[in-house]
Amino acid sequence: MNDTTDTQRDWRDTVFLPKTDFPMKAGLANKEPGILERWEKIGIYDRLREQRAGRERFILHDGPPYANGDIHMGHAMNKILKDIIVRSQSLMGKDAPYVPGWDCHGLPIEWKVEEAYRKKKLNKDEVDPVAFRAECRAYAEKWVAVQREQFERLGVMGDWEDPYLTMKFEAEATIAGELLKFAESGQLYRGAKPVMWSPVEKTALAEAEVEYEDITSTQIDVAFEIVEAPECPSIQLLLEKGAHVKAIIWTTTPWTIPVNQALSFGEEIEYRLLRVKEDHYSDGGPEFSAAAREALANFGIRPASDVFVIAQDLVDSFIGRINKLLASVQLPSHPSASLKIKPASDVTLQQTGERQLFRGKKLAGATARHPMHKLGGFFATPRPFLPGDFVTTDAGTGLVHMAPDHGEDDFLLCKAHGINPVFAVEGDGRYRDDWLWLGGEGSVINPKFTASGNGGKLEEGPICRDLREAGALLAASDDFVHSYPHSWRSKAKIIFRATPQWFIPMDKGADPVAVDVPSPFGGELPMSTHNGPTLRGIALDGIERTRWVPERSKNRIRSMVEGRPDWVISRQRAWGVPIPLYVRKETGEYLRDKWVNAAIIEAFKSGGADAWFAADHQKILGEKYDIEEFEVVTDILDVWFDSGSTHAFVLEARYGEGVRADLYLEGSDQHRGWFQSSLLEACGTRGEPPYKAVLTHGFALDDKGRKMSKSLGNVVDPLKIIQESGADILRMWVAQTDYFEDVRIGKQVLAGTSDAYRKLRNSFRYMLGGLDGFSDAEKVAVKDMPELERYVLHLLGDLDATLRKAAENYEFDVYIRALTDFANEDLSAFFFDIRKDCLYCDAADDPRRRAYRTVLDTLFHALVRYAAPILAFTAEEVWQARFPSEDGSVHFLEWPELPDLSQDRLTADWSAVRALRERVTEAIEPYRREKTIRSSNEAAVTVPELPLPADALAELFIVASVTQADGDVTVSRTDWHKCGRCWRLLPEVAEDGALCDRCTEVVNG
Repeated sequence: MNDTTDTQRDWRDTVFLPKTDFPMKAGLANKEPGILERWEKIGIYDRLREQRAGRERFILHDGPPYANGDIHMGHAMNKILKDIIVRSQSLMGKDAPYVPGWDCHGLPIEWKVEEAYRKKKLNKDEVDPVAFRAECRAYAEKWVAVQREQFERLGVMGDWEDPYLTMKFEAEATIAGELLKFAESGQLYRGAKPVMWSPVEKTALAEAEVEYEDITSTQIDVAFEIVEAPECPSIQLLLEKGAHVKAIIWTTTPWTIPVNQALSFGEEIEYRLLRVKEDHYSDGGPEFSAAAREALANFGIRPASDVFVIAQDLVDSFIGRINKLLASVQLPSHPSASLKIKPASDVTLQQTGERQLFRGKKLAGATARHPMHKLGGFFATPRPFLPGDFVTTDAGTGLVHMAPDHGEDDFLLCKAHGINPVFAVEGDGRYRDDWLWLGGEGSVINPKFTASGNGGKLEEGPICRDLREAGALLAASDDFVHSYPHSWRSKAKIIFRATPQWFIPMDKGADPVAVDVPSPFGGELPMSTHNGPTLRGIALDGIERTRWVPERSKNRIRSMVEGRPDWVISRQRAWGVPIPLYVRKETGEYLRDKWVNAAIIEAFKSGGADAWFAADHQKILGEKYDIEEFEVVTDILDVWFDSGSTHAFVLEARYGEGVRADLYLEGSDQHRGWFQSSLLEACGTRGEPPYKAVLTHGFALDDKGRKMSKSLGNVVDPLKIIQESGADILRMWVAQTDYFEDVRIGKQVLAGTSDAYRKLRNSFRYMLGGLDGFSDAEKVAVKDMPELERYVLHLLGDLDATLRKAAENYEFDVYIRALTDFANEDLSAFFFDIRKDCLYCDAADDPRRRAYRTVLDTLFHALVRYAAPILAFTAEEVWQARFPSEDGSVHFLEWPELPDLSQDRLTADWSAVRALRERVTEAIEPYRREKTIRSSNEAAVTVPELPLPADALAELFIVASVTQADGDVTVSRTDWHKCGRCWRLLPEVAEDGALCDRCTEVVNG
């Protein structure tokens, strides 16, 4: 028997200290690869599919990243969030497959392959298209392999053995088949209208492939001399008197003047006639006036005979632009003089019977000469004045020059009046060689081509030079700052260019397919036509029937679909799925024969999209048609159509016809990209969206809130973070952020995440140590537990409800905050702190200790499951530390089943008890700082009320004693002595180091 009166004895060998091999230091960077290898060895993904077979299915459909480079922080954030959601749904007992995928076609890959050609000074257009496509395919395969490994390293669990690739033959065949559904139902047309065009990449672009940046452009005012104006007596009278009446247009795209075909006016805009008189420039005598007239003539201003037509509201700004240019003119005879026209209020029309002001409608029927009319041909034709409801007086002159080749409004207005594009600008942005003015002379996106040379900043470009020589350039400057579209890949400026393209109409209903003959392949082909409603209407209805997370994101995509033009689906590239159509040369109509279409799809299945370029087209057409009567379309499909069709060759192909995704999840930029292309594709072929819900997240910024950029040197590399700290830190950061908005990441942010991770890890370590040797035989029924244990189980139940709701709402910032707060505040700082004395010093079979360990076991099973979707590696490590298994995994587990506490009524108000505990702790703290009291165990406290018995409160507060007294909480140092085993100061301990009654019983027991 031990001598319990020995005050010098070290009793540590009698204390039940926690025991675990689970390390405090995580070492995730080194540990996680081994866990990944184990998961691969046991086939964790396939095993989960087997275990969840027959359960309610939850499908998160992966949006395909481009296979062209290492992953960046945006990729990491997106994939981790998807994985957290998929794992949480699996935890809730659902069958939650995840099929990762890649977009393998399109400019991102083709551009990289072309770069290699450019470095070798080779012309890609001279390479056999099938050989070039093979290089693109090899490039995509390389980066798919690289990115796959990087995504797996993030802990993303999915079908990595069989991902979907848009370049797989089956996928290409399905994409072609989806396009042919649009063709069969009449939802496809070819038209020549202006589209966004990249002269650098030589292809049409979709809105989703464009980004806007501020640029500085040349702005010019150009005079078009009016030939006749039969409805405007004021102008006609001036013309009859020999005046040169000039309509003034203003533009920031001087390069469009060579294809001007008309002028547009506002019917209700008030226009003014201006004439510059002899005395309306700076005084200086007859000699000055002669020199000034000569200088003004060089700028197309002849005071004696010129009359300008300008919107009344814009006269002042027009005169200001002219004077800004004239200010730089030096007269040799008057070197110190400044040439300028006086303010517009002083520039009036001579009183010769003409009216100064008139409404725009009087310009109807008027015509004007093109400034370069002397070149003849196209430029000799007078330009008509056309009414345009888009003409405003916000800027410019109130008159707009019309180039139907290069503007949507221009195209539509000119088309309505029988004026068609002339297709003067080639795909590389140069005017074609046979164009009378500027043919082949330079690229329209080169600033030097349109430079004004104003102020000597740039050498004058050919357009401004020629207009000046023609006496038509009144004002020009290279200082107009505005937002302008650029290709998001080449970063070069784009233009609007009229070219023959294929479109899916937004406002035309589908037509029934007339062809109905027996299938040459046997059986019936599935038809998908939607008669009546327009694609825009179906899509808008689908938006309303979809859950948008956050809800405000619905307004964004709705406004985009409401205002979007027809979908341009053709591209003039080489790498992608071709538009597999035959167009009748005689009529321009494409063939709508479903059996020919079926033959096309079969060819694609066996040979991929390459088959179209090497096909025996007569064989595909069969005996019914003669290939000589058809044009074989070789345009490539918009890559957004590819990705918009993934629901067909991923969801329906793997899970059944008509299956829709439970969730699409991408960055907010995909409202104009994948979310929208998928919506339009599915609504056009199936009449409903391919998704039930859509979640959008923000972008990852640096710690200062700036967009990451190599030029700024602020790129945060996820691969480096994983290498240094482990993927779980990155996963926890993603969960912690309010990812519905843009989020920040940097060293300081990650330091905070690491600290939160460390605290949660230590909670698991404590539980593992406290549960050493625990078995079911030790368990205590809830009804037999002390109220503190039952209270903590109630808290666990509340946490469970919070987490389940957060998971269902995809609010994992709420989820992880609730989990860490519970671990830190309810457990570590409260429950564990109070019960460590019980755990360490009570007898092994003491009912209170058994109850505590039973609750620890319940907490462990719950918390390790709750953490698993986010801390995928750590949760596995924790689980294996307690339940080592060759082929087991925490990720096979389901949502914890907690004790039913619906009938349990706690007697104490535990919120009040905890509030009082905090007051006691705060009251003790000054004494600890002064070292009057070194441990709270030395404190004797008085409190104004006793919500529980005094001895119970002393244990909860971890103090020597608690008594009641009126007033506030007070603290003093107890006179009691310290137990040599449990270190509590108790009245029965005779002297420091002796044992208390409990410890005596345990030691002697």
